[in-house]
Amino acid sequence: METTSTIELLLNRLKALQSSAASYLVPNIWNSEETGASLQSPAPWFIGRIEEILQTGSSTPAATFPENWQKDTVVYNLFVRFGTAFDHNGDGSISEKPLPEGFRETGTLLKAIALLPYIKKLGANTVYLLPLTEIGTANRKGSLGSPYAIKDPMKLDPMLAEPALDLSPEILLKAFVEAAHLLGMRVVLEFVFRTAATDSNWIEKHPDWFYWLKNDVPQSSYGPPQFDQDTLTRIFSQVDRHELAYLPAPTEAFKEQFAPHPVTVTKTNEGIQATDANGEACRIASAFSDWPPDDRQPAWTDVTYLKMHRPEEFNYIAYNTIRMYDEALNDPESFNTGLWNEISSIIPRFQEEYGIDGAMMDMGHALPPLLKKNIVEKARATRPDFLFWDENFNPTSEIRDEGFNAVFGSLPFVINDIIYIRGLLNFLNKTGVALPFFGTGENHNTPRVPFRFPKEAAGRNYSAFIFTLAAILPTLPFIQSGMEVSEWHPVNLGLNFTDEDRTNFPPETLPLFSPAAIDWKETNTLPPLTSYIQKIIAIRSQYLDTILSGDAGSIGIPYVSHEQLFAIKRTAEGRSLLFIGNSNMHEPITGGLEFGMKTGVLEDLISRKPHSIVNHRLEATFQPGECMLFLLPTEN
Repeated sequence: METTSTIELLLNRLKALQSSAASYLVPNIWNSEETGASLQSPAPWFIGRIEEILQTGSSTPAATFPENWQKDTVVYNLFVRFGTAFDHNGDGSISEKPLPEGFRETGTLLKAIALLPYIKKLGANTVYLLPLTEIGTANRKGSLGSPYAIKDPMKLDPMLAEPALDLSPEILLKAFVEAAHLLGMRVVLEFVFRTAATDSNWIEKHPDWFYWLKNDVPQSSYGPPQFDQDTLTRIFSQVDRHELAYLPAPTEAFKEQFAPHPVTVTKTNEGIQATDANGEACRIASAFSDWPPDDRQPAWTDVTYLKMHRPEEFNYIAYNTIRMYDEALNDPESFNTGLWNEISSIIPRFQEEYGIDGAMMDMGHALPPLLKKNIVEKARATRPDFLFWDENFNPTSEIRDEGFNAVFGSLPFVINDIIYIRGLLNFLNKTGVALPFFGTGENHNTPRVPFRFPKEAAGRNYSAFIFTLAAILPTLPFIQSGMEVSEWHPVNLGLNFTDEDRTNFPPETLPLFSPAAIDWKETNTLPPLTSYIQKIIAIRSQYLDTILSGDAGSIGIPYVSHEQLFAIKRTAEGRSLLFIGNSNMHEPITGGLEFGMKTGVLEDLISRKPHSIVNHRLEATFQPGECMLFLLPTEN
């Protein structure tokens, strides 16, 4: 079988390494059904994983994915630096420095390649990678920094390479994509276009692409603009009505903090020095959460917003300049054209260099619509089936018509509230679902599903419940790395966390910023969900056309006799599927629902156990978090 040159290069480089002693611990679950870890010699172990890919993979070129391949997408979300990290020397910590053999304990692209057969076996066919790009060093959060502090969007983080190989992370990303394609899997990268590191490589040549603060503005007093309650009410009212002309601006005192353009930048031994149009010293303005305008999240000290528009009267950071754009900024004369052109060229360069299959657009909801359109059109010019996901929270026809295949959606952020889920699905049943959304109870910015009950069976039960529920909706089933082993520790404290959580998990303890690893070895003392996930994905595949229907009326919510039992009836393509699940994670619940037929037997597609209908009623006892799926006769 022919292999691609980058895979050959990687394999030959590994074979050239002298075999070291078996002193490199590897979690068993990466290559088997077992928990625990075993000692390996690193180079031979990696050779074995790559040869497995070459032997089991297909030689079909990646470009020959079947037409409309996006419809069967099942996503595995991997933050490489964290998701493939492991305590390989068994000393109880994850070192930032490579081991004596030259292999890292933090996650690398080599380890991500080795993990591909595991991900495929789990049932995923698309790997979604959080940003891999070079990270800024200024005001760095934690010891490794945030992957969203993009220093150079065309360079990869050197920490993702293995020093023993003497290969760049760029070479390893090529090998990763090639390996995924050999296994029939697709690769989607997350791109950050709205923000950059406060020490971005763009600053020196393009100071006009950034917002600048006057140097005499104290960092302690800088933050989001303050609005009184009447102004906040007006802002929300105008935005809700999409009336974006003359949006209320911040006070003059707030705007006066920002340095006027043009800014002149000089590089010195101490770093970058800058002066504004008045010859006064200035510095890059760090970012903060802009929406809602009364949000009080801590400032994002390591990133800054890119300046999408040039008019000096809008030379400040606020909700109306970086997200809910004032109507005056629709004028093409206001566009920061050089920046827009640079941003629009990034994905095509990644397509050409690495052969990626799709892009997730970070903060897509905060990009100017015309810029988003340009990004999509340029990427699709050479590959019409290129996948686009938008970090947006509204699966509407408008987002679909912009060229996006899916949105982050509402479900990930509210899934833990079963009452809200019922209301959300009632709404979607009336309106229809124009665009798939991510079917998950967690992502790297939200609490893990088991977060409120770590290392308890309730957390595992809840993960299984939510994954099953999401899998029978018109979603993209989404597995955040670690979900399958009931990982509970948060990656980042972005949404739905309390002040107490922020006290208990400071940034230096979070995997988004510092060395950490998923509990791959002990799997949080609970049996992994791997087999269960495989089963649910297989059932979904069998009834995919019915499940993917977004038509109004296709998501019915039948009455169930117990309030903690949750039922959904999916009807489309001449078939009906019934989901019933116990939303109580601690206690069994007995209940049932009515059917049109008087008697009969239905088989649960998950357990394969029969359940009888007697006098038009199915009655069953559901264990904590247990779900059942039934294919209904046509008359029901």
